Amino acid sequence: MWMVSTRESASALEELAAEIQAAAWELSLAAVDEGLVDDQIPSLQRLGRLGQLGDIPTFIVELARELVEPEPERLRQGGPLATQAREHARQREAYGFAPREIVTEFLILRRVLWRFVSDRSAALGADEVLTCERRLNDTVDQLVTECVVAYFDRATSELAHQARHDQLTGLLHHQAFVRELELELERASRYRHGLGLVFLDLDRFKELNDTYGHQAGDRALRRFAAILKESLRGSDLAGRMGGDEFTAYLVEADEEAGSRLLARLSDRVDELIANDELPEGCSFSAGLATFPGEATDADALFRLADRRLYEAKRSKAD
Repeated sequence: MWMVSTRESASALEELAAEIQAAAWELSLAAVDEGLVDDQIPSLQRLGRLGQLGDIPTFIVELARELVEPEPERLRQGGPLATQAREHARQREAYGFAPREIVTEFLILRRVLWRFVSDRSAALGADEVLTCERRLNDTVDQLVTECVVAYFDRATSELAHQARHDQLTGLLHHQAFVRELELELERASRYRHGLGLVFLDLDRFKELNDTYGHQAGDRALRRFAAILKESLRGSDLAGRMGGDEFTAYLVEADEEAGSRLLARLSDRVDELIANDELPEGCSFSAGLATFPGEATDADALFRLADRRLYEAKRSKAD
């Protein structure tokens, strides 16, 4: 086996890396063109040339750098190259790339780079060839891993969000809201501050659906949910309990906090009706309960607020 000195080896790898960096644009174009062959990466067809290239030229430059001076910390989670790989995956996904396409893109890039190295293997010794292969494979494998992890992190986060939130309004659903309320009550008890619970529903919602149709009913629910959320402070939280019923808790609330919220909501409903964003005659009823003065746990708060909501609706009917 032909052996070379350490200095010669370093020089040979440095020269190869310099050639790869100088040819980064051409190598990127070659990788894109190969991805277009036989629709290996179908999503590339929808992009212009710059979109097709994406971050590939940058990755080629970085791969060349890793051939000469491997820096594992740059590829660890949170490292600059790992972070760039994840961002590349997010951008590709935004363009409609499937995970398989993102992985294929890097595998094609590895083939293109390896052909480039093979064409120059005569200038390298056996050690250099093995070193190039190992470092190139290791780096591409790590980039692929980071891209896949980025995709599944986002997918998992999205699934977790969907599992806790109402699909129509985007507010927390019943179980998730109750769980958050219980946690907030524990904090309120520990730090001795008050909390207000508001229970609301839309008046004559069945009539709205029957008169204007279910799509109009869904729009009203979404719009009401939006103004409820907008009317809260950042520390407060809203949920949809089901149907046309909504709730919110108010952190560190005094006895008047709930009344102030309902006044803001009433003004916003009137504004939206005037702007034809809610149907004429749309209104809501509400019940209020406070911790710890009136109730000491989530069930008691809901029972009291629900009773007061019923009383408010009955008073409108009289």
